[in-house]
This record gives sequence, C-alpha cells and structure tokens, in this order.
Amino acid sequence: MKIKLWGIRGSLPAPLTAQQNLTRLNQLLMNFERAHLQSKITANDYIKTLTPVEAFGYGGHTSCIEVSTLKTRLIIDGGSGISSLSSEMMRESSNLGRAKIHILMTHFHWDHLIGLPFFTPIFIPGNEIHFYAVQDDLAENIKRVFCKPNFPVNFDQLQSKVFFHKIEPRKAIKFDDITVTPYELDHPDPCWGYRFEHNGKVFSHCVDSECTRVTAEELGADIALYQNVDLMTFDAQYTFNEASERIDWGHASGPIGIDMAMREKVKRVLFIHHDPAASDAKVTSAELQTREYYEAILKACQAQGQTAHEFEWCFAHESMEITL
Repeated sequence: MKIKLWGIRGSLPAPLTAQQNLTRLNQLLMNFERAHLQSKITANDYIKTLTPVEAFGYGGHTSCIEVSTLKTRLIIDGGSGISSLSSEMMRESSNLGRAKIHILMTHFHWDHLIGLPFFTPIFIPGNEIHFYAVQDDLAENIKRVFCKPNFPVNFDQLQSKVFFHKIEPRKAIKFDDITVTPYELDHPDPCWGYRFEHNGKVFSHCVDSECTRVTAEELGADIALYQNVDLMTFDAQYTFNEASERIDWGHASGPIGIDMAMREKVKRVLFIHHDPAASDAKVTSAELQTREYYEAILKACQAQGQTAHEFEWCFAHESMEITL
C-alpha cells in the first residue's frame, strides 16, 4: 500500500511569495559557495545533497492524499493538491473515459474542496466519480462547488457520471483489496478520519482534529483509529502554544500527536496540515520543538526505569511517498 501526499497545507493554499523564493535562493547559493570552497563540489552534486524541504520547501497545496495498491486507488479529500494528482491521472485511463475513481471526504471546509473544479477526470465522459462521506449533506456540499458564481460549470453539466455514497460511522467498507473504516475526529464541524487496511498493514488519516479526546474512555470506539497502526498522518497546524490559544479551532500540534503515537505504539507518523501563515522556517522550527518534546519524554522514561515507545516521525512535505 502506497501513500502519497499531494497537499499538506491547512486552511488555505500557501504558495511561496517572491521574497520567500529570493530568500531560499540566496540561502542555497550561500550554502553552495561555502561547500564549493571547502570541497570543490559541483553545483549538480551539491543539489543531490539537498533534502526535498531544503530544495523546495514543504509545499503549498491543501489537503489531498492518495492511497493505492496495484489494484486500487483511493483519494482523501479534494483540496488544491488534487489538481496535481489530476495531471498524473490524465496520463492514465482517466484520459480515456474508463476510470472509476473513489474520493473519501473528511469534511467540507473549503481547503478540502477547492481543488475539485480542477480535477480533470470529472469532466470526461465515461469516467465514474464516486464520493463517500459519513455526513448526510455530502451531495449538497459537492454540488455547491460546481455552480455559478463559484464556478462557471454547473454540476449537471459535468460529463462524467458522479455518484454519492453515505457510509456508516465505524463500519468497514471494502474497495477491492483495501478495507476502509471511518472514525470521528475532534473538530467544530463533523469530521471523520479513515483507517485503511491492506495485507496486514494499516494507515490512519487523522486530519482535521484537535484531538481533545485523548483517553481510551473519552475516545470510545474511535480509539481504533490509533491502534495497531503502521503509518499515521496527524494534524499539526499549530505549535503547542498556538494550539492552546486556539481552542475549538479544530487543529492540533506535534506534541499531541507524539503523546498519542507513544501511548498507542504507532510505528510512524507524518505531521501535516501545516499552517498557511507559517513559513517553511517556522514549520521546521515547530518540528524542532516537537523533537525536543519527544526526546524529553524518552529521557524522562529512561530516568524512571521505564521504556518509552520509540518511532519514526517527521513534519511531512508535499509529494512525499511512503510504501507499507
């Protein structure tokens, strides 16, 4: 099972400004000049040493994640990142009108819908686009995107066949070789996370969520979203201090995800839904603060003769791919 992040920003697309691009370019050139003086490294070789974040930043597209196997492709949300996914899909059967596409919606804030009018397969005759959500107003919210003055093409003018499926909370549904179960998240408007299971591997998508329910008793049946998980995407829009000042905004921070992952023994976490107002430097700073918190917990447990659960995690960037 492969998970690809097509959009990792929250609330609003956040392309780099001209000044941010100049700052990044200046820093890269200064670093190259220093490296070249020390080792005579070439520009091409220097570029190969850069991480994606160093080279391109975290990315500016809003929520869209692809979950796929050799047989199945599922899409989570239709944020602006779905436009990039659309371009890739148009090089496949989606361009020929033979595609059956499944889109799982977490909720209907604009940052999770804004890319749908630019999802080219929805305009191609012969394609089937299937939307899924727990919420009763799924069809109403999708149709509202495709209407004037929001968009020049009305819903009834779409050339593909569009289907809406209401799914039941906490009940598994099968998509060929992937099983998906929706669980409730902590958000001011109803929002649902998804647990994906394939060949003994589990991926849980836990965005958008403030994670106000933390104990097993508070979470009830929804604790299954966090248990026996190989990979979890978790909401880290704010720093811990910012999140504590933004009660009921529906978003969490890195340390909250660390606590949950440690307790439930999650194997790997990707923190996403970065604040659109946060520069790449600030996102990196939030990651460092979270790293300090993580290391402090490990040391505290060691000092008390306890063993804390250690796991891989990072603040993820756009286009990142993980294979389970």
